[in-house]
Amino acid sequence: MIERLLRSPPALVGAFVLCALLGAGIFAGIQALVPGMGQRGAVERVVHDYLLAHPEVLLESVERYNQKQSARAEKVQAEAEAVASKALPGELPRLQSPYAGAWAGNPKGDVTLVAFMDYACGYCRASLPAIAELLKRDPNVRVVYREYPVLGPDSIVAARWALAAAEQDKFPVFHDALFATDGPSAGNIEAAAQKAGLDMARAKQALASQAVEDEIIANHKFGRKLAMTGTPSWVIGGKLLYGMRDYDGLAAAVAEARKK
Repeated sequence: MIERLLRSPPALVGAFVLCALLGAGIFAGIQALVPGMGQRGAVERVVHDYLLAHPEVLLESVERYNQKQSARAEKVQAEAEAVASKALPGELPRLQSPYAGAWAGNPKGDVTLVAFMDYACGYCRASLPAIAELLKRDPNVRVVYREYPVLGPDSIVAARWALAAAEQDKFPVFHDALFATDGPSAGNIEAAAQKAGLDMARAKQALASQAVEDEIIANHKFGRKLAMTGTPSWVIGGKLLYGMRDYDGLAAAVAEARKK
């Protein structure tokens, strides 16, 4: 067996690449099962020389492996999104009910856009002009913001402050001011709170409140149930969307929702 592999460098390299991708345990198993496979020095020389002459082999093998992994991940996500779409109708009433003043637009709008965002998310920040343009052009849209901190402790702190601002009906100013910074640092959060004119004592009480805690927990549960693997994520009408959207993308989703 080992002699046959040594006479066929491509097959031998393929076996080594497979072992590299699947783990050293596989190679140990092969050594135990295949007589002569312990001739490690000879094997390594053949592999070494072949890869020097044909370096593209390793790159192609890794690329194929990555393609298969990506395809598998895409399949899993597609299945999760299908399950999420079926679950969405039952969640819409709660999703479309904002926490205090965490909303914008027409309170009686015929289409509600729900935006799940994180203050540390660059794609969320890049989506803000599209939301502003939509609200400017379409007077019958209501936007509900759901705090969805998934990018670390600073995001969680920022989400709590945003909800505290919502309790004082100052969410939009705080929201825009914090997103205008380079991220949710303590200093940027404080500056956004001051710009929004928050009652700081009242806000600090809200940060530790059960209501704020429950809201963040509920939003994370929504995210898991609706296959939201990142931000921004959207619910527009009865449809789930994932990732950054420009004005045309949001407007098209709103138009589609109005047809239903």
